[in-house]
Amino acid sequence: MMELNTLTAHNLTELLKKGDISPLDICNSIINRIEKTEKSLAALAHFDKEKALERCGNLSKTAEKGELWGIPIFIKDNICVKDELTTCSSKILKGFKPPYNATVIDKLTGLDAILMGKTNMDEFAFGSSTETSCYGPTRNPWDLERIPGGSSGGSAAAVAGDEAIFALGSDTGGSIRQPAGVCGVVGLKPTYGRVSRYGLIAFASSLDQIGPITKDVEDAAILLKAISGHDEMDSTSADIPVSDYLAGMKKSIKGLKIGVPKEYFIEGMDKEVKNSIKAAIEKLEKLGAVCEDTSLPHTEYAVSVYYLVATAEASSNLARFDGVQYGLRADNIKSMMDMYKKTRKEGFGDEAKRRIILGTFALSSGYYDAYYSKALKVRTLIKTDFDKAFQKFDAIVTPTSPTAAFKIGEKISDPLTMYLSDIFTISANLAGIPGISIPCGFTKNNLPIGLQILGKPFDEETILRIAYNYEQNTDWHKRKPDIK
Repeated sequence: MMELNTLTAHNLTELLKKGDISPLDICNSIINRIEKTEKSLAALAHFDKEKALERCGNLSKTAEKGELWGIPIFIKDNICVKDELTTCSSKILKGFKPPYNATVIDKLTGLDAILMGKTNMDEFAFGSSTETSCYGPTRNPWDLERIPGGSSGGSAAAVAGDEAIFALGSDTGGSIRQPAGVCGVVGLKPTYGRVSRYGLIAFASSLDQIGPITKDVEDAAILLKAISGHDEMDSTSADIPVSDYLAGMKKSIKGLKIGVPKEYFIEGMDKEVKNSIKAAIEKLEKLGAVCEDTSLPHTEYAVSVYYLVATAEASSNLARFDGVQYGLRADNIKSMMDMYKKTRKEGFGDEAKRRIILGTFALSSGYYDAYYSKALKVRTLIKTDFDKAFQKFDAIVTPTSPTAAFKIGEKISDPLTMYLSDIFTISANLAGIPGISIPCGFTKNNLPIGLQILGKPFDEETILRIAYNYEQNTDWHKRKPDIK
């Protein structure tokens, strides 16, 4: 019999409904897998085996079963769970246990999903490789010497390595899609405002979105529906009806118009990635979609705009971590100012300090108009490019990342090269549109390649539909890494 931890959530739900298995069976399968592979992967930040089993036992007593009854889920370490460690993988939040749940956590537990623990991440989501975590780097299940992407690398590695059925990540500039792409799983960034950000510890408030990382597209649709919807606790939450993603994605894609932007096929892009994307586009055409070239002319400015807007918002959001109310407080302090300086010096890692300094500089008197104000104007131009493209096209397809997973340590000392890892995903966050990454091939070294599908605002249904049709006619998502 196939190990339960390797199955999808929808497969497990069918078995649970038939009474063939119990939630405890699934939990034990996950725990056994973690005990076997976690030393190699380091995908988890916080995991309490006894607490997971206790939750599983409590669940079996519920009178009415929710839609996710008995399905275990892991949560990225920047999403608050009441009275449980939530540290953003940073020393400065050492020991922090929130007094409340994030809205997405209440939604999941309301549907009887079982919270298993927290996944590793780049510190405060600052990174593209999960190397900046205070707990050390997570490793890619396909090659343990390589990065799993970031910042939601722990969630992607856990799902790809079968330590998790599915997981939540957060996406500020590609932090769900890029790790999903390099780990060979499905990662979806919803439209800005589709999923409540209440309880997500902020990186850049105008860019952050919580979303699913799953083994297939159907699970992504299930999890997205579970966490979507208006929330009065989040002023940026959109009061727009949530579609029936499961029903919508199973329609044919015949006649859909898909744009292929020339700006995403850049010099320096890996040839194997380019060939896989072209093959995926040909497959979509065979399935009845009409694929045509298009242009998003301001794409070249996306990285520059992102690292001005995101660092500016990060420097403001991280000002609250000062040793006063929660988390780390430095010892041997002489004054309040001394406490601030020592706590922040000891608590933040190099990348967090770099982004705080960059953001503070961009917002400072004399530089605001030269940098931040200009970045906001170009951000509007990037969004306008997408608005124009979506007047003609139902969706846009691109590579998720210009290369497959690179080796751990290869780019960590070169921030500018590292920042370019997100070059294909950043624009979606600046424009606030939804995007999904799905497996579309492998390199000769057996490393996954991701296809990104971008859609109109609040039209997750269409990108799920394209992704599902492609997935049902290919086998890339069925491959499993051999972790040693």
